[in-house]
Amino acid sequence: MCLGIPGRIVEFVDPTRHLAKAEVSGVRRTINVGLVLPDGLDVGDWVLIHVGFALSKIDEAEAERTTRFLVELGEAYEQELTQIAESRIE
Repeated sequence: MCLGIPGRIVEFVDPTRHLAKAEVSGVRRTINVGLVLPDGLDVGDWVLIHVGFALSKIDEAEAERTTRFLVELGEAYEQELTQIAESRIE
């Protein structure tokens, strides 16, 4: 199952390559934010992440609702978190 996971931008790693660090359930990973940069993106903003790419910018309330729903999914969510923890975009 492919899921979009909410993550909060904590820093911009390489603006030229559209790379930022996002925190997802306590795990910090570098992601590509090129798809959401035209909408404007700042540290502290929430994005929906899939396979290392921020797909859309969301607000904090949507991030909380989505996370609650994903936690209810159980194993699929845990698998996605494992993939995020093991991913490396440099």
